[in-house]
Amino acid sequence: MIGNPSAVGSEVFSLIALLIISLGVLLLLRHYLPLRTTPAYLTVPIFFALGIPASIILLVPIDLASSSRGDDASRGIWLPDRVLLVAWRISYWLTFGLTWFILPILEEYADAGYRDPKGRLLYSLRANAKYQGALFGTGLLGMIYFFISAGVKPASLKGLVMALGYCWGLILGIYLMGHGLVAIPRRLFRNASISGRLKRIQTEAAKVHEKMEDAIQNLEDLEAQVAQLSQRNTGSAKEFKDWIEELADESHLPESRPRTLSRRLSAPQVNVPNVITERYLADLSRQLDRARHTRARYLDEWDRILQDSVDTQAILDSAGSKRIEIGEASPNAPILGRFSVLTPFTRYLYRYHFIPYLRIFFGCFFSLASFCIIWSEVTKPINQYFSIISVTVVHHAEGQQGRIGFAGQVIAACWIFYMCAAALISLTEVKVWRGRALVRRNTHGESAMWYAMQVAKLTVPLSFNFLTFISPESLYKETTFFNFLGQYITLTPLGTWFDWLFPIFILVPVCATLFNLYGKVASCAGYGNVIEDDDEDNESGYGTGSWREGRDLIERELQGASSLGRLGHTATDRRSHVPNNPNNRTAPTLTVPPAERHRALGQASTSRPSADPQQHASTAPEDENFFEAFGHRVRNTVDTFESPKWMQNMKRPKWMGGDDDDVGDDGAGPSRSGSWFGRQDGRVRL
Repeated sequence: MIGNPSAVGSEVFSLIALLIISLGVLLLLRHYLPLRTTPAYLTVPIFFALGIPASIILLVPIDLASSSRGDDASRGIWLPDRVLLVAWRISYWLTFGLTWFILPILEEYADAGYRDPKGRLLYSLRANAKYQGALFGTGLLGMIYFFISAGVKPASLKGLVMALGYCWGLILGIYLMGHGLVAIPRRLFRNASISGRLKRIQTEAAKVHEKMEDAIQNLEDLEAQVAQLSQRNTGSAKEFKDWIEELADESHLPESRPRTLSRRLSAPQVNVPNVITERYLADLSRQLDRARHTRARYLDEWDRILQDSVDTQAILDSAGSKRIEIGEASPNAPILGRFSVLTPFTRYLYRYHFIPYLRIFFGCFFSLASFCIIWSEVTKPINQYFSIISVTVVHHAEGQQGRIGFAGQVIAACWIFYMCAAALISLTEVKVWRGRALVRRNTHGESAMWYAMQVAKLTVPLSFNFLTFISPESLYKETTFFNFLGQYITLTPLGTWFDWLFPIFILVPVCATLFNLYGKVASCAGYGNVIEDDDEDNESGYGTGSWREGRDLIERELQGASSLGRLGHTATDRRSHVPNNPNNRTAPTLTVPPAERHRALGQASTSRPSADPQQHASTAPEDENFFEAFGHRVRNTVDTFESPKWMQNMKRPKWMGGDDDDVGDDGAGPSRSGSWFGRQDGRVRL
């Protein structure tokens, strides 16, 4: 007679896995948050909001193996049923409390702007009252349906709470996952082309640079408002003197950074009310905090673009020399990135040949994985035996009852991790979350809370959705997870149909992302020129956030002639942190016709005026009067004027200085000044 198998080995493995997950979460927090200065009320909930979902990814495969082990010893990692039930209760209810109550309150608490904890807490409770009120209204409708279908009993109320939370998480998770299942392999395929990757980096540079200018301008306006507010010593401002002085002490940009011409000519937008109230100061503090983190976000993105541009250009230039030299490593580089055992030639082989083919391989691999998930979602209502995921997870089939061994558990954990990663990557790509972003070592506390809340909100529904792929149906219905959560979801017929049929709608975000329906809808709405990066009708390529404009902006920044100044970094420091000093290299080269390339390099960007402070030192002094400023504005308008396309195709008559050939100034061909009265250099021809 065989005795009961021992679960000591599985328990030790589970404890070691939890320690590794906790260490990984700490490293992730250290990457995005300054742990020494971040308060504990932010780091502790974020730690649990990230660590518990990561443990669920391992808990689901353990639950599957435990429910299918039979009377003999399991071939995988298993735990007793009582231990699994306690683990699911702790994981689910702690995640539920963090998602719907703790994190939303702390999120608004961190973004309140008030100085005292009481004011922050009251602001957070007021902000969450509207959200919770809308949820309560939805819950009342669901409660009526649950009580009619399942009867009035405590289990109905518990099932209502769990089912509503699952439904909302599944709706958001299916949409985000459908977008990510296409975005992940497509990004790998696109980055496999070195020249195409450089062009996309330069296209992104133009957009990020413009957003960075707007962020700096917004912060300067707010700090000018604080400066004017600090000059008041009478009236209602006297009551908040300490608060105003604290804001003034925190408001300081580098005075050595030169300002652009547009910012020198335009006065900061200052709007200080006559009566200063606590609510006004809280709003100002909140706006300042958000503006500083927004500025830090775009500065970090700009630095990343510069580094990626130089690295990609070095790889592209190595096609002739067959060598890639690297310079001094950046202080922000990881420890492994500061050392290299590759020679210049082997580095060329690795980056120019091996990495692109590796990206193509992983692109094909993840495309196949995405297809398997989509296929399983679509065929699940028809027949579970068609599920490809089930074939890869369930092994050692014995009749109708399958077995899941250690290999099946590893594969199941990989499937869940890929599904969650596809949904979470979509959160960072879709820029509709009120400007929230993850910034290295400088993430706003409110943003960190929000992203942690989404991780906790999406993991449980996607994990249970994965269970429904497993066939036979009796296998996953015997799991502790199904007995704990699934029975309440399928408590009513509406919940059963929703759980089985709604995942089919994953085809909507998949098709929208695969066929670029978002861009087509935007084009029909009149925003096509803003979204489309490659505008063939725009020959100059400027003024639309094109790669030509981004290329020139990157080159000016690397040459030390940035319109934004150094922003705390000198040009020498930044060039020493990138390989292949670009000062001895021409502009980035792409496969562009010579004439178009010469024309693009020979003219400055027209989306905004040239902002070199030395260039305008004599024409735009700080103490210029109104008439000088007005003249500079007119000159700036003429310099940046771009004539419409119908006027570019028209030739000037001879009496206005033109001829039939309309030869340009360089004698190389037709002039493209495109204006009867203006020239490309800004001079007026009468």
